[in-house]
Amino acid sequence: MGEHLGVGIGWRSEIDLTVERMQGVDFVEVVAENIHRDHLPESLRVLRARGLPVLPHAVSLSLGGAEPLDTDRVEHLAAVADLLDAPLVSDHVCFVRAGGLDSGHLMPVPRTRDALEVLVANVTEARSILGRPLALENIAALLEWPDAELTEARFLRELVERTDCLLLVDVANMWANAKNLGADPVALLDGLPLERLAYVHVAGGMEVDGVYHDTHAHAVPQGVLDLLGELCDRVRPPGVLLERDDHYPADTVLADELAAIRAVVDR
Repeated sequence: MGEHLGVGIGWRSEIDLTVERMQGVDFVEVVAENIHRDHLPESLRVLRARGLPVLPHAVSLSLGGAEPLDTDRVEHLAAVADLLDAPLVSDHVCFVRAGGLDSGHLMPVPRTRDALEVLVANVTEARSILGRPLALENIAALLEWPDAELTEARFLRELVERTDCLLLVDVANMWANAKNLGADPVALLDGLPLERLAYVHVAGGMEVDGVYHDTHAHAVPQGVLDLLGELCDRVRPPGVLLERDDHYPADTVLADELAAIRAVVDR
């Protein structure tokens, strides 16, 4: 298990003063690619000076990609982590680049033995550069590759065991996959190595024409909070973080969402 973090929110420049003022924020997460590798935004310096952990979360390492690891991106993440004195860093179980093209999206990795080998090799190489714990997040997908050889739980368990990385469990992504792909989130929770949990993501979304979109721009649905409750029935998470990336509501609305998350964790 990772260190105790508490309840947090994703820091974004658009809500920097909100995050600084808000009661009940124990830690924050920043998108690593949005941070300069040799100077921090003033707001993050304020939060660090208060002793709040600031965790860099990468979106571009493409650890599941078949191409050679882009070590410049890993080195950027390491430099940002050093600047923040971050206890850990994270990215996703996905690929974003293939054949020289950048998809602009987090693409799911086929759950095959071959794909797992690639992922293990890339994660192992990334960890050797990072020099600190790396947590990997399950993603929301609108498609699944055919011919899966492993369940998602087994795939993630083997990845964690073979690379000694941590898990960043996104219950909103699990909820989206349940809605869109018919995945069973409770079975996934039962199969995950939750003793390797770094922290948890919670986010909102919306349904359009029968497809649930994990937008990070809408209220957190009750179903996502219920799934957080299922996780908390199995393990006390070291941290739970609210992600919000757009259509920022009033400060009181964000504070209420954090309070609802805390109520689930503390019940």
